[in-house]
Amino acid sequence: MGFNEKVHAYIAAKYYVYLMEAFGERGRMAFIHATQYYAEQRGRRMAQRAIRYGQELTPASYYRYGEWVNTEDTKAEGCNNAMAYQTYQPEAVVHITQCPWYTQFKEMGLNATAGAEYCRHLDNSIVRGFNPYLTYEVDQTLQTADYCIHRMKDVDFDGDTDLSKKPENLRDFEYHCAHSYWAYSEVAAAIFKSAGEAVSGRVMADFERDYGREMADILAGYRYTNFNVCD
Repeated sequence: MGFNEKVHAYIAAKYYVYLMEAFGERGRMAFIHATQYYAEQRGRRMAQRAIRYGQELTPASYYRYGEWVNTEDTKAEGCNNAMAYQTYQPEAVVHITQCPWYTQFKEMGLNATAGAEYCRHLDNSIVRGFNPYLTYEVDQTLQTADYCIHRMKDVDFDGDTDLSKKPENLRDFEYHCAHSYWAYSEVAAAIFKSAGEAVSGRVMADFERDYGREMADILAGYRYTNFNVCD
């Protein structure tokens, strides 16, 4: 098994643990800020690709220019995303009943802490990076309810609209995991200086222990990647 959604969640969870351990409430604030920073970078890349092809930054474009789909790993494990639209107009309401990120946080015993903070702030921050004039709300998450409720306001599509993601815009989870690690690393170092760098070292050490030297070296190899821009 290589890089996948659960590995991606593992990285965020480990940052939460060590930021909280080292800095308490300031660590929690830093984790939220880093999650938002990471997500907004992802949204900006999506916007750049949409603009490249002459697309307005509408809700439909947001869905079409998403960068990931579930991996075969999580499909085989039976924890891939399961979601369904409840309404399309005047807002798109989605219920999510299964999620590999939720599964990973739960397996690590961090669902009510790292998982709750991550899921509360991630998707609305991706949308903010894509287009800050769109409104996206997360009403509830699997940490406290039977399903997540995500709500996109003022949508420009209905049930017949093709929202399929374009394969050329997708990025594999090697890229997404590296982005996550280095986004949290950058924020931790910016806020806490050498003590923040020490947190990243602990996360990397745990990652190497749990996933092996080869995958850790791959993460490290993305150190100088500019995640603010699309390719």
